Amino acid sequence: MRIRNAFRAGLAGGLGVLVALAIGGMVTHLATILTYVGAAIFLALGLDPMVTQLQRLKMPRWLAMIVVLVIVLGIFALILLLVVPVIVDQTAKLISSIADYTNGLSYKAFLRQVQAAVPAVDVASIANQVTKFVQQNAGNITGGVLAVGLGIASGVAGGIIVVILTLYLTASMPVFKASLYRLIPMSRRERFSDLAERIFQSVGRFVIGQVSLALINGVLSFIFLTVVGAKLPAVFAFIAFLGSLIPLVGTITGAVIIVAGQLLLADSIWPAHGGLPTWLIVAIYYIVYMQVEAYILSPNIMNRAVKVPGVVVVIAALIGGTLLGILGALIAIPVAAAVLLIIEEVVLPRQAEA
Repeated sequence: MRIRNAFRAGLAGGLGVLVALAIGGMVTHLATILTYVGAAIFLALGLDPMVTQLQRLKMPRWLAMIVVLVIVLGIFALILLLVVPVIVDQTAKLISSIADYTNGLSYKAFLRQVQAAVPAVDVASIANQVTKFVQQNAGNITGGVLAVGLGIASGVAGGIIVVILTLYLTASMPVFKASLYRLIPMSRRERFSDLAERIFQSVGRFVIGQVSLALINGVLSFIFLTVVGAKLPAVFAFIAFLGSLIPLVGTITGAVIIVAGQLLLADSIWPAHGGLPTWLIVAIYYIVYMQVEAYILSPNIMNRAVKVPGVVVVIAALIGGTLLGILGALIAIPVAAAVLLIIEEVVLPRQAEA
């Protein structure tokens, strides 16, 4: 290929690169907004199956949407009225207990207990080094705490934005789908709409299934922690619920935090009167529960939502979590299911015809 004007071609190429960099910069600055929109679409697709189910019962869509929203908002209001005050109260007790351990006899007694449990380790020396590090980096730690506070405030504002966007998207879901399908050529529109509907249904069922698993874990955790006399059962049950919203690693992460919290709040690592300590009973419970969830609950609930091989689930969750954090881990599995569906319905038939 002969280039008649090398300068013009180079200038056009350079301008193309600059435009690409500018677009990339704009996408980077809009990353937070795009995350909000993605989360809202994800949640709207989770609410849409319930609205559709009510429509099948001869209920108008506007009424079905109102019923679903009233139920969802009612559940949130119930949580705010009944659960949040208990969580706030017990969180204050948790912070107070941690403060007691870091000052006075309780802290020294705790160190003696740890030293007795692991005599080969110089616990006092490690504790002194940690204290010295905290004192030397108090300014950085204070700034980090302030940043965490600002992050929480930003998260609350982002949550409100996501809720508002979810309401709008749920209300306009049929219009949104129709507009999307109109972008496809007429010859392929029917095939595309069929695949898209199956993908949307898969995402919606996945959201409902993941929330169901989280509710089961949260409720069972609260009941068990209350029965065995664990400290702050409402707080740790809420942690179990939040952890289970994250696929794969969420349940085990929440379990580790709960067991560590019970160990920290225990009066002694091993009771003098004999018997198993509470933190060990809780650890055994979560080991058993994770097996039940992995082999009974999750297959029966999630296999109806998305049929994805286990190795693909792990790889998809790792990639999604690396790229987009918690949101990426959440949407990775339905995205993987969508990719597998496209491969099965589009790619493989074309390869068979070639």
